[in-house]
Amino acid sequence: MSWQVIQQALPLFRKAFVLTLELSAIGVALATILGLAIALVREYRVPVASQVCATFEELLRNTPLLIQLFFLYYGFPSIGIKLSAQACAIIGISLLGAAYMSGAFRGGFSGIPTIQVESAKALGLSPLQMIRHVTLPQGLTRSVPAVAANAIFLVKETSVFTVIAVPELTNTARDLIGMYYRTDEYLLMLVVAYAIILIPLSVMLTLLERRVRRGTFGD
Repeated sequence: MSWQVIQQALPLFRKAFVLTLELSAIGVALATILGLAIALVREYRVPVASQVCATFEELLRNTPLLIQLFFLYYGFPSIGIKLSAQACAIIGISLLGAAYMSGAFRGGFSGIPTIQVESAKALGLSPLQMIRHVTLPQGLTRSVPAVAANAIFLVKETSVFTVIAVPELTNTARDLIGMYYRTDEYLLMLVVAYAIILIPLSVMLTLLERRVRRGTFGD
């Protein structure tokens, strides 16, 4: 183990670390927004759109991200659509994440007591009013644990971006190992970098989940 090798590689890993954070943040944010929209469409059974969203969700959840990235990066140019590697990475992780986030939100919505939904209908609330006053306030809080787990899963999935040459952490470590054959040092740096991202994120989401549970269930 050479600390000099680690020190020399720090600038490259620092750049890859920042890029991984950016891609993760954008991907998780877009996945959450899209997933919530899909969940609401399916929850309220919007004609046609609900069936389309269900098909979209099943398709993405049952195909590997690796295949989706290959399709975006290598398949789209054949029909005249050429995207950068980073754009493909963001689209891929966002769409995959949306499929999982939708399931998480629908799980939260299903936990809303039936009597509250029936009461809202009896009061004559429109679908938009029900979403605003019943579905979102209660469903989102119940969705926090699953949404948090999906967020961590999506951050881990950024390691797959190496297949389309996005210079994130895994790709950087792989390239350095291929050039200098210093496996121990670069793998250690890779593990530490992901730990720096995932451990604080996991702790933060766990605290958020506990706070939400206390507020919702009176713990």
